[in-house]
Amino acid sequence: MIKTSDIIDAIGGEIVARGCFIVDVSVSKDNDIVLTIESENGKIELDDCVSLSRYFETRFDREAEDYSLTVSSAGLDQPFKVFKQYQKALGTKVEASLKGGRKMVAVLEAADQESITLKYSAKEAVEGKKKKEIVEHIDRFTMDQVNSVKPFIEFS
Repeated sequence: MIKTSDIIDAIGGEIVARGCFIVDVSVSKDNDIVLTIESENGKIELDDCVSLSRYFETRFDREAEDYSLTVSSAGLDQPFKVFKQYQKALGTKVEASLKGGRKMVAVLEAADQESITLKYSAKEAVEGKKKKEIVEHIDRFTMDQVNSVKPFIEFS
């Protein structure tokens, strides 16, 4: 059975050379391998997935290892799994789900290994006003307060 660390060691350089990074590698007990990648800048093209699949096959003998391989891009509807995804999304709208059930659409202002900072607007009662008004917030949330963050898909 192929190990995740062997996969990363064997093809990590090629992934970087293509301007991509690994989001996830999973290997089932039946040696079904799913390699999920994302582009450093822009989006993953079909050619990236095909080329990495072919490169993988030059590193691992399909007959000896008896594996199946799927190379795919990180989906827009999928939560971020690695820190690089947060870095890439800085300054863009994200959909955040916080512990306790709170969900929001916000701009990802900052991110580090321990926390994220979100800028969002909320309609709130303001002292001295009859109607609720839109109030802007910039709040920091530690990663243990966050269930998931994913890109916000906006249809124009």
